[in-house]
Amino acid sequence: MKEYTILLVEDAADVRTMMRVMLETRGFTVKEAADGLEAIEVVRREIPDAILLDMSLPRADGYQTARLIRQLPGCKDLPIIACTAYNQWEWRAKSISAGCTAFVPKPVDFDQLNALLLRLLTA
Repeated sequence: MKEYTILLVEDAADVRTMMRVMLETRGFTVKEAADGLEAIEVVRREIPDAILLDMSLPRADGYQTARLIRQLPGCKDLPIIACTAYNQWEWRAKSISAGCTAFVPKPVDFDQLNALLLRLLTA
């Protein structure tokens, strides 16, 4: 399998560490950002294969971040997965309208996330 790079955007360091470990054990390379503006800078330097984006972030929330990333060269079709504890329909719809490709509720089911990532990355 090709090695895929995931940008994990999460402001809570403990959650970020746990998610990084879970993604790495599934064979992904993980880059990290602690807020939306940092995520945009990471993407400007090197476009990852996919982004796992917390929607509640400092400096630029996930909705703003997704919109801004979509405007960057080469990012129009980049898989961006919204990841939030706000699991109501309206939050899912808001994520998709902001430019996210898919939505994963927290707490994350890593088997489902893995399947979603592989489906998006190999489509």
